[in-house]
Amino acid sequence: MPNPIQNSATGNFFEDFSLGQVLCHATPRTITDGDASLYIALTGSRHILHCAQPVAHALGYRNRTIDDLLAFHIAFGKTVPDISVNAIANLGYADVRFIAPVYPGDTLSTSSTVIGLKQNSNGKSGVVYVHSVSCNQNQQPVLEWKRWVMVHKNDLSRPAPETVVPDMPSVVSAERLCLPQFIDGYQFETAETGSSALWDDFVPGTRINHPSGMTVDDSDHTLATKLYQNNARLHFDALMMQGSAFGRRLMYGGHVISVCRALSYDGLENAIAIAAINAGTHCNPSFGGDTFYTWTEILERWELPGRSDIGALRLRMVGLRNLAATELQDTHVEQNGKRTYHPNVVLDLDYTVFMPRKN
Repeated sequence: MPNPIQNSATGNFFEDFSLGQVLCHATPRTITDGDASLYIALTGSRHILHCAQPVAHALGYRNRTIDDLLAFHIAFGKTVPDISVNAIANLGYADVRFIAPVYPGDTLSTSSTVIGLKQNSNGKSGVVYVHSVSCNQNQQPVLEWKRWVMVHKNDLSRPAPETVVPDMPSVVSAERLCLPQFIDGYQFETAETGSSALWDDFVPGTRINHPSGMTVDDSDHTLATKLYQNNARLHFDALMMQGSAFGRRLMYGGHVISVCRALSYDGLENAIAIAAINAGTHCNPSFGGDTFYTWTEILERWELPGRSDIGALRLRMVGLRNLAATELQDTHVEQNGKRTYHPNVVLDLDYTVFMPRKN
Protein backbone atom coordinates (compact mmCIF):
# COMPACT_ATOMS: atom_id res chain seq x y z
CA MET A 1 0.00 0.00 0.00
CA PRO A 2 1.37 3.43 -0.89
CA ASN A 3 1.84 5.95 1.89
CA PRO A 4 -1.12 8.30 2.27
CA ILE A 5 -0.71 11.77 0.85
CA GLN A 6 0.30 14.19 3.59
CA ASN A 7 -1.66 17.36 4.21
CA SER A 8 -0.21 20.48 2.62
CA ALA A 9 1.26 23.24 4.78
CA THR A 10 -1.13 24.29 7.51
CA GLY A 11 0.42 27.70 8.07
CA ASN A 12 1.88 29.10 11.25
CA PHE A 13 0.04 29.03 14.56
CA PHE A 14 0.76 31.41 17.41
CA GLU A 15 3.36 29.14 19.02
CA ASP A 16 5.33 29.00 15.74
CA PHE A 17 6.29 32.68 15.88
CA SER A 18 9.34 34.08 17.67
CA LEU A 19 10.48 37.61 18.32
CA GLY A 20 12.82 38.86 15.58
CA GLN A 21 11.84 36.08 13.18
CA VAL A 22 12.12 37.12 9.51
CA LEU A 23 9.68 35.63 7.02
CA CYS A 24 10.39 35.95 3.27
CA HIS A 25 6.98 35.42 1.72
CA ALA A 26 6.56 33.24 -1.36
CA THR A 27 5.26 33.99 -4.83
CA PRO A 28 6.25 37.47 -6.04
CA ARG A 29 3.41 39.11 -7.95
CA THR A 30 3.59 41.04 -11.22
CA ILE A 31 0.68 43.50 -11.23
CA THR A 32 -0.93 44.01 -14.64
CA ASP A 33 -3.43 46.29 -16.33
CA GLY A 34 -5.86 43.39 -16.07
CA ASP A 35 -5.56 43.44 -12.29
CA ALA A 36 -6.23 47.18 -12.30
CA SER A 37 -9.32 46.76 -14.47
CA LEU A 38 -10.73 44.01 -12.28
CA TYR A 39 -10.14 46.15 -9.20
CA ILE A 40 -12.20 48.95 -10.77
CA ALA A 41 -14.94 46.43 -11.59
CA LEU A 42 -15.05 45.28 -7.97
CA THR A 43 -14.85 48.68 -6.26
CA GLY A 44 -15.89 51.33 -8.77
CA SER A 45 -12.75 53.31 -7.87
CA ARG A 46 -12.47 56.57 -9.88
CA HIS A 47 -9.28 58.17 -8.59
CA ILE A 48 -7.79 60.02 -11.51
CA LEU A 49 -4.13 59.05 -11.24
CA HIS A 50 -5.01 55.37 -11.63
CA CYS A 51 -7.53 55.94 -14.44
CA ALA A 52 -6.15 58.53 -16.90
CA GLN A 53 -2.69 58.20 -18.42
CA PRO A 54 -2.55 61.77 -19.83
CA VAL A 55 -3.24 63.15 -16.33
CA ALA A 56 -0.50 60.97 -14.87
CA HIS A 57 1.91 62.17 -17.56
CA ALA A 58 1.01 65.82 -16.94
CA LEU A 59 1.83 65.40 -13.24
CA GLY A 60 5.20 63.83 -14.08
CA TYR A 61 4.50 60.11 -13.73
CA ARG A 62 5.73 57.79 -16.46
CA ASN A 63 2.42 55.93 -16.59
CA ARG A 64 -0.86 55.50 -14.76
CA THR A 65 -0.17 54.13 -11.33
CA ILE A 66 -1.68 51.03 -9.77
CA ASP A 67 -4.32 52.01 -7.23
CA ASP A 68 -2.55 52.47 -3.90
CA LEU A 69 -4.91 50.10 -2.09
CA LEU A 70 -4.69 47.42 -4.79
CA ALA A 71 -0.88 47.47 -4.41
CA PHE A 72 -1.27 47.33 -0.63
CA HIS A 73 -3.73 44.43 -0.70
CA ILE A 74 -1.52 42.40 -3.06
CA ALA A 75 1.59 43.07 -0.96
CA PHE A 76 -0.43 42.28 2.16
CA GLY A 77 -1.80 39.10 0.56
CA LYS A 78 1.74 37.74 0.23
CA THR A 79 2.01 37.74 4.04
CA VAL A 80 -1.18 35.82 4.74
CA PRO A 81 0.05 32.21 4.24
CA ASP A 82 2.84 32.75 6.76
CA ILE A 83 1.19 35.11 9.24
CA SER A 84 -2.60 35.06 9.20
CA VAL A 85 -3.90 31.99 7.40
CA ASN A 86 -4.89 30.73 10.88
CA ALA A 87 -6.12 34.12 12.04
CA ILE A 88 -9.16 34.77 14.17
CA ALA A 89 -9.15 38.43 13.15
CA ASN A 90 -6.88 41.11 11.74
CA LEU A 91 -6.87 43.67 14.55
CA GLY A 92 -5.24 46.79 13.19
CA TYR A 93 -2.71 48.67 11.07
CA ALA A 94 -0.20 51.39 11.88
CA ASP A 95 2.70 53.27 10.28
CA VAL A 96 1.70 52.29 6.72
CA ARG A 97 3.83 54.27 4.26
CA PHE A 98 3.41 54.40 0.50
CA ILE A 99 7.05 54.94 -0.41
CA ALA A 100 7.15 54.86 -4.23
CA PRO A 101 4.64 54.57 -7.09
CA VAL A 102 3.68 51.12 -8.36
CA TYR A 103 3.13 50.85 -12.12
CA PRO A 104 1.56 48.15 -14.30
CA GLY A 105 4.25 45.55 -14.92
CA ASP A 106 5.96 46.00 -11.55
CA THR A 107 6.65 42.86 -9.52
CA LEU A 108 6.22 43.04 -5.75
CA SER A 109 7.97 40.81 -3.19
CA THR A 110 7.28 41.07 0.55
CA SER A 111 9.06 40.12 3.76
CA SER A 112 8.00 40.50 7.40
CA THR A 113 9.73 40.68 10.77
CA VAL A 114 7.97 39.64 13.98
CA ILE A 115 8.21 42.65 16.32
CA GLY A 116 5.83 41.61 19.11
CA LEU A 117 3.96 38.69 20.71
CA LYS A 118 1.26 38.51 23.36
CA GLN A 119 -0.60 35.34 24.31
CA ASN A 120 -4.26 35.84 25.22
CA SER A 121 -5.43 35.01 28.72
CA ASN A 122 -7.46 32.01 27.49
CA GLY A 123 -4.25 30.33 26.32
CA LYS A 124 -5.91 29.35 23.04
CA SER A 125 -4.67 32.21 20.85
CA GLY A 126 -2.36 35.19 20.80
CA VAL A 127 -1.58 38.44 19.03
CA VAL A 128 1.33 38.60 16.58
CA TYR A 129 2.82 41.99 15.63
CA VAL A 130 4.77 42.26 12.37
CA HIS A 131 6.61 44.87 10.31
CA SER A 132 6.31 44.13 6.59
CA VAL A 133 8.17 45.66 3.63
CA SER A 134 7.31 45.19 -0.05
CA CYS A 135 9.86 45.89 -2.81
CA ASN A 136 9.59 46.07 -6.58
CA GLN A 137 11.70 44.15 -9.09
CA ASN A 138 14.55 46.65 -8.61
CA GLN A 139 14.64 45.95 -4.85
CA GLN A 140 13.22 49.43 -4.27
CA PRO A 141 10.85 49.56 -1.27
CA VAL A 142 7.40 50.69 -2.36
CA LEU A 143 5.34 49.93 0.76
CA GLU A 144 5.89 49.24 4.44
CA TRP A 145 3.46 48.69 7.30
CA LYS A 146 2.94 47.32 10.76
CA ARG A 147 -0.07 45.25 11.75
CA TRP A 148 -1.26 42.99 14.52
CA VAL A 149 -3.35 39.88 14.11
CA MET A 150 -4.96 37.40 16.50
CA VAL A 151 -3.88 33.85 15.60
CA HIS A 152 -5.09 30.46 16.85
CA LYS A 153 -2.78 28.38 19.00
CA ASN A 154 -2.52 24.75 17.88
CA ASP A 155 -0.46 23.15 20.67
CA LEU A 156 -2.07 24.45 23.86
CA SER A 157 0.66 22.87 25.97
CA ARG A 158 3.32 25.20 24.59
CA PRO A 159 4.26 27.88 27.13
CA ALA A 160 3.44 31.48 26.45
CA PRO A 161 6.28 33.58 25.01
CA GLU A 162 7.57 36.64 26.77
CA THR A 163 5.05 39.42 26.15
CA VAL A 164 6.40 42.16 23.91
CA VAL A 165 4.00 44.81 22.64
CA PRO A 166 5.79 47.27 20.33
CA ASP A 167 5.21 50.99 20.38
CA MET A 168 3.23 52.12 17.36
CA PRO A 169 3.44 55.72 16.14
CA SER A 170 0.03 57.38 16.26
CA VAL A 171 0.63 59.16 12.97
CA VAL A 172 3.09 59.22 10.06
CA SER A 173 4.44 62.76 10.30
CA ALA A 174 4.61 65.10 7.32
CA GLU A 175 8.40 64.79 7.28
CA ARG A 176 8.14 60.99 6.73
CA LEU A 177 5.70 61.19 3.83
CA CYS A 178 7.21 60.17 0.49
CA LEU A 179 6.07 62.59 -2.20
CA PRO A 180 8.01 61.91 -5.43
CA GLN A 181 10.13 64.90 -6.35
CA PHE A 182 9.09 64.72 -10.00
CA ILE A 183 5.41 65.48 -9.33
CA ASP A 184 4.35 68.84 -10.73
CA GLY A 185 1.11 69.77 -9.01
CA TYR A 186 0.88 73.03 -10.92
CA GLN A 187 -0.16 71.00 -13.98
CA PHE A 188 -3.24 69.54 -12.26
CA GLU A 189 -6.53 70.33 -14.00
CA THR A 190 -9.58 70.11 -11.74
CA ALA A 191 -11.87 69.80 -14.79
CA GLU A 192 -10.60 66.21 -15.13
CA THR A 193 -12.05 65.16 -11.76
CA GLY A 194 -15.30 67.13 -11.72
CA SER A 195 -14.46 69.09 -8.57
CA SER A 196 -12.68 72.39 -7.98
CA ALA A 197 -12.08 71.71 -4.27
CA LEU A 198 -8.33 71.65 -3.57
CA TRP A 199 -6.16 71.32 -0.46
CA ASP A 200 -6.78 74.94 0.56
CA ASP A 201 -10.55 74.42 0.67
CA PHE A 202 -10.60 71.68 3.33
CA VAL A 203 -10.97 72.93 6.89
CA PRO A 204 -9.93 70.71 9.82
CA GLY A 205 -12.91 69.75 11.95
CA THR A 206 -15.37 69.47 9.08
CA ARG A 207 -17.14 66.26 8.10
CA ILE A 208 -18.10 65.04 4.63
CA ASN A 209 -21.05 62.64 4.41
CA HIS A 210 -20.39 60.84 1.14
CA PRO A 211 -23.75 60.30 -0.57
CA SER A 212 -23.50 56.91 -2.26
CA GLY A 213 -23.80 53.41 -0.89
CA MET A 214 -22.53 50.10 -2.29
CA THR A 215 -23.85 46.61 -1.67
CA VAL A 216 -21.09 43.98 -1.75
CA ASP A 217 -22.30 40.47 -2.51
CA ASP A 218 -20.55 37.27 -1.47
CA SER A 219 -19.30 36.80 -5.04
CA ASP A 220 -17.86 40.35 -5.08
CA HIS A 221 -15.78 40.12 -1.93
CA THR A 222 -14.74 36.53 -2.65
CA LEU A 223 -13.44 37.46 -6.09
CA ALA A 224 -11.70 40.56 -4.72
CA THR A 225 -9.94 38.57 -2.01
CA LYS A 226 -8.79 36.06 -4.63
CA LEU A 227 -7.46 38.97 -6.69
CA TYR A 228 -5.37 39.96 -3.67
CA GLN A 229 -4.24 36.31 -3.25
CA ASN A 230 -5.28 36.46 0.38
CA ASN A 231 -6.01 32.85 1.32
CA ALA A 232 -7.12 33.33 4.93
CA ARG A 233 -9.68 30.59 5.57
CA LEU A 234 -12.22 32.75 7.36
CA HIS A 235 -12.96 34.53 4.05
CA PHE A 236 -13.40 31.38 1.94
CA ASP A 237 -14.27 28.27 3.92
CA ALA A 238 -18.02 28.45 4.53
CA LEU A 239 -18.10 24.98 6.08
CA MET A 240 -15.43 25.86 8.63
CA MET A 241 -17.09 29.19 9.43
CA GLN A 242 -20.45 27.52 10.13
CA GLY A 243 -18.94 26.40 13.42
CA SER A 244 -17.59 29.84 14.30
CA ALA A 245 -19.23 32.50 16.44
CA PHE A 246 -20.24 34.30 13.23
CA GLY A 247 -21.75 31.26 11.50
CA ARG A 248 -20.62 32.46 8.07
CA ARG A 249 -17.63 33.76 6.12
CA LEU A 250 -16.21 37.17 6.97
CA MET A 251 -15.45 39.81 4.38
CA TYR A 252 -11.77 40.71 4.17
CA GLY A 253 -11.39 44.01 6.02
CA GLY A 254 -9.01 45.35 3.40
CA HIS A 255 -11.73 45.11 0.79
CA VAL A 256 -14.02 47.09 3.11
CA ILE A 257 -11.33 49.80 3.10
CA SER A 258 -11.27 49.77 -0.71
CA VAL A 259 -15.05 50.05 -1.00
CA CYS A 260 -15.21 52.92 1.49
CA ARG A 261 -12.33 54.70 -0.21
CA ALA A 262 -14.11 54.37 -3.57
CA LEU A 263 -17.30 55.78 -2.05
CA SER A 264 -15.32 58.73 -0.66
CA TYR A 265 -14.46 59.94 -4.16
CA ASP A 266 -17.56 62.15 -4.09
CA GLY A 267 -16.22 64.93 -1.91
CA LEU A 268 -12.51 64.10 -2.17
CA GLU A 269 -12.18 63.97 -5.94
CA ASN A 270 -8.77 65.65 -6.04
CA ALA A 271 -6.99 63.39 -3.54
CA ILE A 272 -4.46 62.09 -6.04
CA ALA A 273 -2.67 59.47 -3.92
CA ILE A 274 -2.59 57.86 -0.50
CA ALA A 275 0.54 58.89 1.39
CA ALA A 276 0.10 56.88 4.60
CA ILE A 277 -2.28 54.94 6.80
CA ASN A 278 -1.72 56.15 10.33
CA ALA A 279 -3.95 53.72 12.19
CA GLY A 280 -6.93 51.54 11.47
CA THR A 281 -9.52 49.45 13.25
CA HIS A 282 -11.96 46.91 11.86
CA CYS A 283 -14.62 47.71 14.44
CA ASN A 284 -17.24 45.08 13.60
CA PRO A 285 -17.38 42.23 11.08
CA SER A 286 -18.78 42.59 7.56
CA PHE A 287 -20.52 39.96 5.46
CA GLY A 288 -21.67 39.38 1.92
CA GLY A 289 -24.85 41.32 1.22
CA ASP A 290 -23.92 44.29 3.43
CA THR A 291 -24.38 47.78 2.02
CA PHE A 292 -21.60 50.23 2.84
CA TYR A 293 -21.65 53.98 3.40
CA THR A 294 -18.92 56.29 4.60
CA TRP A 295 -18.09 59.67 6.01
CA THR A 296 -14.78 61.51 6.23
CA GLU A 297 -13.58 63.93 8.90
CA ILE A 298 -10.81 66.39 8.06
CA LEU A 299 -8.32 66.00 10.92
CA GLU A 300 -5.34 68.08 9.83
CA ARG A 301 -4.05 70.04 6.85
CA TRP A 302 -0.28 69.94 6.41
CA GLU A 303 2.06 71.92 4.24
CA LEU A 304 4.90 69.78 2.87
CA PRO A 305 8.53 70.83 3.26
CA GLY A 306 9.75 72.67 0.17
CA ARG A 307 6.46 72.28 -1.74
CA SER A 308 3.88 74.90 -2.62
CA ASP A 309 2.05 72.84 -5.28
CA ILE A 310 1.01 69.80 -3.19
CA GLY A 311 -0.22 69.51 0.38
CA ALA A 312 -1.30 66.66 2.64
CA LEU A 313 -4.64 66.09 4.33
CA ARG A 314 -4.94 63.80 7.33
CA LEU A 315 -8.37 62.20 7.19
CA ARG A 316 -10.55 59.95 9.30
CA MET A 317 -12.65 57.62 7.14
CA VAL A 318 -15.53 55.88 8.90
CA GLY A 319 -17.24 52.97 7.19
CA LEU A 320 -20.79 51.89 8.02
CA ARG A 321 -22.76 48.83 7.04
CA ASN A 322 -26.48 49.01 6.37
CA LEU A 323 -26.78 52.56 7.70
CA ALA A 324 -26.34 55.81 5.76
CA ALA A 325 -23.72 58.29 6.94
CA THR A 326 -26.36 60.95 7.61
CA GLU A 327 -28.12 58.63 10.08
CA LEU A 328 -25.26 58.36 12.58
CA GLN A 329 -23.57 61.28 14.28
CA ASP A 330 -21.00 59.42 16.41
CA THR A 331 -19.00 56.24 15.92
CA HIS A 332 -19.51 55.15 19.54
CA VAL A 333 -22.38 54.31 21.87
CA GLU A 334 -22.62 53.76 25.62
CA GLN A 335 -22.91 50.09 26.51
CA ASN A 336 -22.71 48.73 30.06
CA GLY A 337 -21.08 51.94 31.19
CA LYS A 338 -18.42 51.85 28.46
CA ARG A 339 -18.05 53.62 25.15
CA THR A 340 -17.88 51.08 22.35
CA TYR A 341 -18.23 51.19 18.59
CA HIS A 342 -21.77 51.37 17.24
CA PRO A 343 -22.65 47.93 15.80
CA ASN A 344 -23.03 49.38 12.31
CA VAL A 345 -19.54 50.93 12.30
CA VAL A 346 -17.17 48.52 10.55
CA LEU A 347 -14.14 50.71 9.79
CA ASP A 348 -12.33 53.56 11.52
CA LEU A 349 -9.30 54.51 9.41
CA ASP A 350 -6.88 57.38 9.97
CA TYR A 351 -5.00 58.03 6.74
CA THR A 352 -3.23 60.77 4.80
CA VAL A 353 -3.57 61.81 1.16
CA PHE A 354 -1.73 64.13 -1.18
CA MET A 355 -3.78 66.86 -2.86
CA PRO A 356 -2.82 69.72 -5.21
CA ARG A 357 -2.94 73.24 -3.81
CA LYS A 358 -4.29 76.37 -5.44
CA ASN A 359 -1.73 78.13 -7.59
